[in-house]
Amino acid sequence: MKGRALVLGGGGVTGIAWELGILAGLAEAGVDLSTADLLVGTSAGSVVASVMASEPSLEERYQTQLEDPKDEVAAHLGMRTLLGYGWAMVRSRAPEQYRARLGALALAAASMTPEERKAVIASRLPVVEWPAQPLKITASDAHTGAFTVFDRDSGVELIDAVAASCAVPGVWPPAAVNGHRYIDGGMRSATNADLAQGHERVVIIAPVTVGGGLVTSTARHVAELTAAGAQVTVISPDRDSRTAIGRNMLDPAHRAASARAGRTQAAQVVTQVAAVWC
Repeated sequence: MKGRALVLGGGGVTGIAWELGILAGLAEAGVDLSTADLLVGTSAGSVVASVMASEPSLEERYQTQLEDPKDEVAAHLGMRTLLGYGWAMVRSRAPEQYRARLGALALAAASMTPEERKAVIASRLPVVEWPAQPLKITASDAHTGAFTVFDRDSGVELIDAVAASCAVPGVWPPAAVNGHRYIDGGMRSATNADLAQGHERVVIIAPVTVGGGLVTSTARHVAELTAAGAQVTVISPDRDSRTAIGRNMLDPAHRAASARAGRTQAAQVVTQVAAVWC
């Protein structure tokens, strides 16, 4: 086993803000997670992982979360979409089958073009090139449900990988990448923390950690990592952060409050994180 891995999970536009708040607060307290030997990003976490590996400082990226979210588009997971998720779950016997059904739902319900959605993703990223630092970004094929991991050697542009990972089925269109269509990596797991296997120290920062049915929980990943000998800690929103994030993680109106709450929470978890990281 070798090195340290930082896993950043999914959680919508408010999840991006909260994660950046946590990371900026930890860095201010002397625990800089940007030194990770591996970054794993899923959905919102794919944005934050890409930011972590870029030139601008965490403090600068945190400050952007406090600005007017004019480039973001408000959305929500409606009841019809949630019922579609449930129906896909009960009709499926395997995880890939479930994700393929979600892909079909996404292809039928796209509210904007992939190009329009890509422009929103571009507004979140300070860079367009893959970093030298190892970075894994997760998605699923919208047609087959196959789990896909993008990195700098995958032949996919960074912005396309992030757009794929953030393509929430039934809310945003499946991303178009090299002739394929992809949906949110969080449809396999909110964190996909198993990709950190082989690292001796793992920090997981995730707005959402639960799973169920054909979606793997973070707790299961943690158990597997721990059984393999890794030291692991998980940071998820505390009560005040959950209040700031609100019930709709896709609402940019809660972005600034989520960022501030994450930064405040960082002071409460710095010892916990440092025990694993330092």
